[in-house]
Amino acid sequence: MYNTHDILETIKMIEEEHLDIRTVTMGISLLDCIDSDIDKACEKVYRKITTCAAELVPVCERIEKKYGIPIINKRIAVTPIAMLASACQTSKVVKFALTLEKAARAMGVNFIGGYSALVGKGFASGDYALIESIPEALSITDHVCSSVNIGSTKAGLNMDAVKMMGKIVRQAAELTADRNCIGAAKLVVFCNAPEDNPFMAGAFHGVGEPDCVINVGVSGPGVVRAALEKAGDMDLSGVAELIKRTAFKITRVGQLVAREAATALGVPFGIVDLSLAPTPAVGDSVAHILEEVGLEQCGACGTTAALAMLNDAVKKGGVMASSHVGGLSGAFIPVTEDAGMIDAARAGTLTIEKLEAMTAVCSVGLDMINIPGDTPPEVISAIIADEAAIGMINSKTTAVRVIPAIGKKVGEELEFGGLLGSGPVMKVNTASPLKFINRAGRIPAPIQSLKN
Repeated sequence: MYNTHDILETIKMIEEEHLDIRTVTMGISLLDCIDSDIDKACEKVYRKITTCAAELVPVCERIEKKYGIPIINKRIAVTPIAMLASACQTSKVVKFALTLEKAARAMGVNFIGGYSALVGKGFASGDYALIESIPEALSITDHVCSSVNIGSTKAGLNMDAVKMMGKIVRQAAELTADRNCIGAAKLVVFCNAPEDNPFMAGAFHGVGEPDCVINVGVSGPGVVRAALEKAGDMDLSGVAELIKRTAFKITRVGQLVAREAATALGVPFGIVDLSLAPTPAVGDSVAHILEEVGLEQCGACGTTAALAMLNDAVKKGGVMASSHVGGLSGAFIPVTEDAGMIDAARAGTLTIEKLEAMTAVCSVGLDMINIPGDTPPEVISAIIADEAAIGMINSKTTAVRVIPAIGKKVGEELEFGGLLGSGPVMKVNTASPLKFINRAGRIPAPIQSLKN
């Protein structure tokens, strides 16, 4: 029995409060495409992707029309390409990036993720070649996204990879300096990377996943903010309960779309990722939720506590709404993609140090942060190491996506457009960590990793 109030409430969420399905992501295994000849492997990859995803965009468009729910992005995630590169014994792995780009264009998707390597405990054959090719791959493609997992709670941190990634992030920015350094915006460095994440730029199809699967990412920070605004004064227990109930409703919408898409495409339904992923649009901001809770501006004292409550309530509501909640699920804090975060960064209320503290209690980590163009590679590596350490010690996913704004200084702006937004270049502590980073090696896994 449909409840008229619930139907009208959902319509209002969509039309006035920016409720949307942020992404329907098809995960595709490429393990059966492995070949010692890279050209043959690329042919298999293209054929597999275009066969599995042939109806992805048309099905999503039909669901949008049927239910009136906007699906902002249609995406594909594939097996980490380093696994295929290891069989080819060639340094020309950028051919895989060009194949992914060709497939993404043919399928009409917004992004394709999986130009990735998993090096949490060390480098396997193919990992070095792929990582070294990332800057070039991201500079010659528009739709390809890349990620590298450099550690985990079980394995510790691969500091050789951390050192390497500081240089790779900077090179990715330099090679796309004429396009606002977009290469670095399509590259994520992870600790504890999830295998079923539908969100870019970090999505890849894990080896434990089915051959083909549908994962859905839902977003609704505007809905949560509006619910708090209408509720008026209540204590924090009441605020948490309201957020939890709102997250439940948002997740149910995602569950509906996920099952509908999976059925229509004839593939398994994987997970719903309930992540409050903001956009630059006014009214669609995680920062504004925190301000609605009672902060003058995001970044003020109390921000970390308010974000912890928000993240926990979102997860609780999502888990009750679907049996298959996964991915990252929680609240994202990408600076350039959130109107409230952008304002707080411009005002100086929100600093990188405060953002780092916030990442200990929310989903992901230091995301879409513009840093000065002259930031040395070892400082970028140290930023990655700090954030990865938070993830390793706290058994959570953390990530770094920083954009060295080549040619720009603190306070100047970098504009990406679309969902990636824009924002100021933020100040970075440049006291040198060079000796620490150059030690390389591994930071051992913490004692809490010994759970078996």
